[in-house]
Amino acid sequence: MRTLSPLPDAMPGMEQMCDDAHGGSVFRSILDRVGDTWSLLVMGMLQPGPMRFTELLRSVPGISRRMLTLTLRQLERDGLVARSAFAENPPRVEYRVTPLGETITGPVLALALWVNEHRVQIEENRAAYDAELGASKISGTAALTR
Repeated sequence: MRTLSPLPDAMPGMEQMCDDAHGGSVFRSILDRVGDTWSLLVMGMLQPGPMRFTELLRSVPGISRRMLTLTLRQLERDGLVARSAFAENPPRVEYRVTPLGETITGPVLALALWVNEHRVQIEENRAAYDAELGASKISGTAALTR
């Protein structure tokens, strides 16, 4: 099992990065953006190259048309994705990862690989927890007072 190496001493800790005096609200909003389900999936799908909206819609399982639109707008606002409109008939719009967005694709793909590598173990942990929680409810004990 791999472990994360400790942060260098010069690097600020999580507490400092989240502190409002150091731009914490912006920090948290960016983490919220890149950490949300749809943003990670859209960024991952765009990694190989530009895609049209309908291609993305078909490629991202479970996303609605509206959620894809909102996600793309938010990623574009943050400068992680760029939208290019072509004056053709019918009009064509493509989305691509920007150079700034490319700097996060490594960590995003690493996170995706971690999820894939540990998915079965996490599913087993969830099932065991849910079974224990269910047994506690049946026997009348407080399940969350462990």
